[in-house]
Amino acid sequence: MFDAISLLILLVMLGVLVALVWPYKKIRVREYEHGLKYVGGRFVAILPAGDHWINKRTTNIEKVDTRLCAVSIPGQEVLSSDGITLKVSLAADFEISDPDTAVNKIQNYMNSFYLAMQVVLREVVGSSTIEDLLAQRSELSQQIFDTAGSEVEKLGLKLVSANIKDIMFPGDLKKVFAQAVKARNEGLASLEKARGETAALRSLANAAKMIESNPALMQLRMMHSMGDSSGNTYVVGLPASVVPLSASSKQASDAVADVE
Repeated sequence: MFDAISLLILLVMLGVLVALVWPYKKIRVREYEHGLKYVGGRFVAILPAGDHWINKRTTNIEKVDTRLCAVSIPGQEVLSSDGITLKVSLAADFEISDPDTAVNKIQNYMNSFYLAMQVVLREVVGSSTIEDLLAQRSELSQQIFDTAGSEVEKLGLKLVSANIKDIMFPGDLKKVFAQAVKARNEGLASLEKARGETAALRSLANAAKMIESNPALMQLRMMHSMGDSSGNTYVVGLPASVVPLSASSKQASDAVADVE
């Protein structure tokens, strides 16, 4: 019994000694990560996802998350090309495309990305008018994306999307724009009404020309209009027009006799 216990203790001590002396350890890099391998403080390789054995005395692994990262740039005060100060916010998504550049050559790639997007946002908005910002937001967002893409690539990053999120005006300008929108809507309504009236007048003028050239059309129109009504008697055949009579049947017969 004593010999078995002694042997077990000896094996445990031997295992601890081997663990302390054994220079290797296993590092696991997940699917959404890249591992930057440093030997003696020098970068030597990018490790893909999986398990990797390294010499823990000389080698170090720094993991980099390569998943899509969303950044919201709050309202930046920008002077438009027509001299109006406003605040514009931006939403952008990026991912790390070159871990070596992003980690080893840039001190803080997140801050650098943020600053690059701020600069591009100011350049694009500063060269645009207020009307362009309101009417062509998607086109300006595309311009920001195209311009910032090359700048972000220098940081070892890939710009996935960039969209103007909010455009904020000073309080006095909000009232001015509200009045302008109201006036424009009223003008459009008046224009539509004038077009309708013009179309109606044009139809009346065409009808008058047709009746003038063919007076019988007036009688046919009168018959069509009065055909839907009840209790009226009218006589066709008078030289000028149709004569409606709100009279009894005897009066209608007399009128017919007179006409004959």
